Amino acid sequence: MSTWVLLRGLTREAAHWGNFPDRLRQQWPGARILAPDLPGNGRRCGDRSPATVAGLAAAVRADIARERVQGPVHLLAMSLGAMVATEWAHTAPHEVAASVLINTSMRPFSPFHHRLQVHNYARIAALLRSPPSALKTEQAIFDMTCNHREHRGATVQQWVAIRQLRPVSRGNALRQLAAAARYRAPRQAPLPPTLVLGSTGDRLVDPRCSPAIAQAWACPLRMHPSAGHDLPHDDPQWVIERVRDWLDGCVD
Repeated sequence: MSTWVLLRGLTREAAHWGNFPDRLRQQWPGARILAPDLPGNGRRCGDRSPATVAGLAAAVRADIARERVQGPVHLLAMSLGAMVATEWAHTAPHEVAASVLINTSMRPFSPFHHRLQVHNYARIAALLRSPPSALKTEQAIFDMTCNHREHRGATVQQWVAIRQLRPVSRGNALRQLAAAARYRAPRQAPLPPTLVLGSTGDRLVDPRCSPAIAQAWACPLRMHPSAGHDLPHDDPQWVIERVRDWLDGCVD
């Protein structure tokens, strides 16, 4: 039985996956799906976030170890979570069967103004400095990260409920942002097989960041033609199909 570990990004938690874990189970019946929260987020919102990706990775590995997982795990992670997955795969490759990295960015492969597009600086600074209501905050996050807007209202309401139930402190948000900004990935590819997924329509992270990682590591890349940064929200089935094809051996 395979085990999947799903890792979200900056200030987001397991609940932000929506129905993606259920879709994953439908594709791989019997698989164990784990979605641990980074310290400071979700069920761990009362914890202090480490200010380094290495610290975040160590915390997640400890969480998974307590689950008594048998054998190496499959990692599927986006944004900051994908940096954590990369650190895990480099630090303990024997624990990782394969990694899927979604819309992430890392030094030394991309400059800072690609890793976070310039037009977002003022908006993010305002959200951190003096956050508006939960509704306006989640509307702003949706508009920065999602392109497929058919269910915007319902999704935003779900995110508002999550924020009200398990709020992320300003200090933890800043520490996670610092961890992402400072992270420097090894130039050599991780030992476990790695698939990179990106979105051509990403308005938070420059779409050139995913190809830069794939080129540096000589690993397969698939780009969605219209989705935003939150690719599993915008087109979850596309993600699952790309992962399925890759694991079935359809890798360039």
